[in-house]
Amino acid sequence: MQSLIKAAVLAKREERYEDAERIYRDWMAAYPADPRPRYGLALLLLARGSYNEGWRLYEARADIPETRIHKPRLSFPEWNGAEVQSLLLWPEQGLGDQIMYARFVPKLLARGYSVTMLAPPPLVRVLRPLGCNIISAEGEVGIPRHEAWCLVGSLPHLVGEIPTAPYLTGSEKGTGVGVMAAGNPQHVNDAARSLPPNLRGELLRMGRDLSPASTGAADFEETAEIIRGLETVISVDTAVAHLAGAMGKPTWLLLPYQAEWRWGRGHSVTNLYPSMRLFRQETPGDWRQPLRDVREALLAR
Repeated sequence: MQSLIKAAVLAKREERYEDAERIYRDWMAAYPADPRPRYGLALLLLARGSYNEGWRLYEARADIPETRIHKPRLSFPEWNGAEVQSLLLWPEQGLGDQIMYARFVPKLLARGYSVTMLAPPPLVRVLRPLGCNIISAEGEVGIPRHEAWCLVGSLPHLVGEIPTAPYLTGSEKGTGVGVMAAGNPQHVNDAARSLPPNLRGELLRMGRDLSPASTGAADFEETAEIIRGLETVISVDTAVAHLAGAMGKPTWLLLPYQAEWRWGRGHSVTNLYPSMRLFRQETPGDWRQPLRDVREALLAR
């Protein structure tokens, strides 16, 4: 098994994606109870845009301790996609993930479901306009009984086609640029996603710093209010980028050479947020080139 793990990791690192897929499938066949090859193949397929199989295999994520995704122990069952009268959406992963998957709430409400989201406190106010019930996941929380519960990351698999229209309250007008040079330093991939300290000033000179430390924003609704007044947001891969994209605000996203699966491979656009433009590293670790591309794009507007 160790040889399969090393071979899959090496093939992905060297961008031999067909080889990586073959290795994951061989690994799945040899060890069908192991969730790791299913999860690894899921990320590979999702990055390629093979969503049907990718989202199905992505269900393996909660069986891998390293993902730190924990299913709740509740008195009612996990949702299997069948018709229900009431559904509880359970948070997982980071704040950006909560925002990204919140796009499915209007679709669930349109089915006539009573939907409740358990949301991290910083997101409670900005998610309220979705029209579902919101419970702040803070301290001891009383969870009302629902017909079923669902991890938010399972919604693409269970609901189907990914909605692409803006779903958080935005504004078509605005002036100026807002920037976000770094994300959560506790994120496992922060060293690759955030600009290094010596280059952050270059981005910060292009617009208003949107970090809460600079704006004083107490939650994401206060950050959203600032974004509504802007023309464009430029950000590294962090929750503010998801927020601006969900609002339909023109957003320029700076990405490392090997970006997360959700941003695909090689494209300058994403079907997740039609108002978003992607600026990718062309050389691993080289942020100067995408920063130069962003600066030139600003001058060309």
